[in-house]
Amino acid sequence: MAGVKLLTVADANKLVEGLSKTYKDAKYYLDFKTPIDLVVAAILSAQTRDEVTNAVTPKLFAKYKTAKDYANADPEELYSLISRVSFGGNKSKSIISTMKIVNEKYNGKVPNKMEELLELPGIGRKTANTILINAYGIVVGIPVDTWVIKLAPRLGLSVNKDPDKIEQDLMKTIGKKYWHNITYIFKRHGKALCDKVPICSKCPVQNICPKNGVTKRL
Repeated sequence: MAGVKLLTVADANKLVEGLSKTYKDAKYYLDFKTPIDLVVAAILSAQTRDEVTNAVTPKLFAKYKTAKDYANADPEELYSLISRVSFGGNKSKSIISTMKIVNEKYNGKVPNKMEELLELPGIGRKTANTILINAYGIVVGIPVDTWVIKLAPRLGLSVNKDPDKIEQDLMKTIGKKYWHNITYIFKRHGKALCDKVPICSKCPVQNICPKNGVTKRL
């Protein structure tokens, strides 16, 4: 990406450390209790606001508790509970298809390996990383969501737009101790200060950030 100034590894880790201290309570934003819940919530959350996803899942989780429950669900009945989310019809089909595989191939347990998760319908690398980190405490990568895609180049941590390439850039640049929650830190920072018109004067890392693409500073 032309014109992007990249930080050194040392400065990149200083920047991430500064954001981590500012957003100490940053955490995954969807409600769940079990790995099954998490898979379902993650599928529902695509192109849907977190508030909407969290509003529909309580009734869903109360009715369907196991992979077998979802695998045997009536698509229309399932859809009626998630109709508020975007593309609810397609997502209900993905949930049922995914849970049939989990039920039959993995004895009802959500797999805890990246390659196995990626074989499930509706599960991409971002969601697989999310499941591994939040359900099992396994950190092998970084979930790259829309906020990471937006902020990584702006903060000088990547020159790429492709999520997989951004993930690789971040993994090479920042310490692994940050991988498990850097996505949620970026989301908090983006919403608080670093959206379309960044409020650079209030930014905790303004002296390190290269402000790539920032045309107006407040």
